[in-house]
Amino acid sequence: MSEQHGEAVIARPGDRPRITVRRADRPGDLGWTVMVHGEVYARQFGWNTDFEALVAGIVAAYAAGHDPDREAGWIAEAEGERVGCVFLVAGDTPEVARLRILLVTEAARGLGAGGRLVGTCLEFAREAGYRRVTLWTNDVLESARRIYQGYGFTLADEEPHHSFGRDLVGQNWTLDLAPGPRTAPPGTR
Repeated sequence: MSEQHGEAVIARPGDRPRITVRRADRPGDLGWTVMVHGEVYARQFGWNTDFEALVAGIVAAYAAGHDPDREAGWIAEAEGERVGCVFLVAGDTPEVARLRILLVTEAARGLGAGGRLVGTCLEFAREAGYRRVTLWTNDVLESARRIYQGYGFTLADEEPHHSFGRDLVGQNWTLDLAPGPRTAPPGTR
């Protein structure tokens, strides 16, 4: 891999790296998740360390006591390098799960990692017996929103807020899970 502007370049001319998705269970996975969120969102949107602190809290709560039968995290890799992550945690009621902290690094965008991560997350949610998955995001995260919509999430509500040093519009999305396997949206496998 070569370096460009301090970030690993995943794709070589003519090559399309294979994306693999695995559990976030190796040393460094949780720390990487916090670090990459802080770095990417600061670079892309100018968000301050309040966002990194939010992600750190989500990851710390997961690390401190998640139920492995009902909660999990995943890492996407390309050529053995971490390029994305997503987590699924229990919601406020037993039948509802929350999709949290989806991210794909800039160098790996367009390779299908985000769709693979969300698909893996939703498959796990169905197997764990959840009937609904919810998520909170911000309207500026357009690529993630397209992935969510591709899997059938619908916008439940939105509200302006000032967070992470910026004026944003927070959005709550929801997906009712149908029993059985579901195919991925086009272009995500």
